[in-house]
Amino acid sequence: MRIGIVGTGHVGGTLARLFGKAGHEVAVANSRGPETLRGLTEELVGQVHAATVEEAARFGDVVVVSVPFGRYAEVPADPLSGKTVIDTGNYYPERDGHYPELDEDRTTSSELLQRHLGGARVVKTFNTMRWDHLREYGRQSSAMQRYGMPVSGDDVDAKRRVSDLIEQVGFEPVDAGGLADGRRQQPGSPIYLADLTGGELHERLGAP
Repeated sequence: MRIGIVGTGHVGGTLARLFGKAGHEVAVANSRGPETLRGLTEELVGQVHAATVEEAARFGDVVVVSVPFGRYAEVPADPLSGKTVIDTGNYYPERDGHYPELDEDRTTSSELLQRHLGGARVVKTFNTMRWDHLREYGRQSSAMQRYGMPVSGDDVDAKRRVSDLIEQVGFEPVDAGGLADGRRQQPGSPIYLADLTGGELHERLGAP
């Protein structure tokens, strides 16, 4: 699969490594330009290449958005129309500034991203685990137990596609409901940074 990654911080960079190792072709981009990604692309030569944000968005069949939430409106919407978009972001008011509709729990950060992207199909996942645990805790499908990864979104096919990717990088996808239900995996929720097995996560979410 062709995967674009917009944002190459800890989580975005880790996902580039995991998806590249799983055999996917990955285009990575950040706000500073392709030339700043030489270290990552040299490390993963043949699997990952640097691109502009626009190029990565157009390149991917699936596109990961892994930018600080306060910059979500900078993500280009047009090239993502109709695509599956993985939202790994979290809202931290002390970093992102205050958004009253989030502070008052009238909506979620993923719903705001979905509103901005319009025709994309946003799926929230990879946002509850520390980046170094994400790098190290994946297990083969034959493992007795694997760590669970909550998946919330409003499009069934997009969630299925993302769940397949989660399986490939060594985690157990757990259906957490629609995008509005994504508030159950936000910072401060019982599952955030909890490192639960798939069964434990399913039980704690009361997942469908």
